[in-house]
Amino acid sequence: MDTVNLSEAEWRKKLSPAQYHVLREAGTEPAFSGRYNDNKADGIYRCAACGNELFDSADKYDSGSGWPSFTQPIAPDRVTEHGDTSHGMVRTEARCARCDGHLGHVFPDGPPPTGLRYCMNSLSLDFRPRASDMANG
Repeated sequence: MDTVNLSEAEWRKKLSPAQYHVLREAGTEPAFSGRYNDNKADGIYRCAACGNELFDSADKYDSGSGWPSFTQPIAPDRVTEHGDTSHGMVRTEARCARCDGHLGHVFPDGPPPTGLRYCMNSLSLDFRPRASDMANG
């Protein structure tokens, strides 16, 4: 996978101020405020910064946390995980493997089959509905 490396000035131009705060400064949107928290449509969630396909809606579930939650990435090489000790907590940060954008955190309290909860910020995601068979016919 090709990586995307932009200067901070280029990221500021490309992203909204709120997206920049989350994706480039590891910020967090308020719980229950994101547009994808309650999204139940069928499709693919991509990185809002670089378009990397990250999560499939088939792996999304309602964790009750206030953020879109997934049991796993669309493929293991799409999301990287890093130790995060900010804010006095020990967590696992999830980043886009293509552009290194902050997505959210991974917690070991999810449902089967993985037991993981990829708790993502809506601002770091771009949802694309799956193309239906109707569009091709």
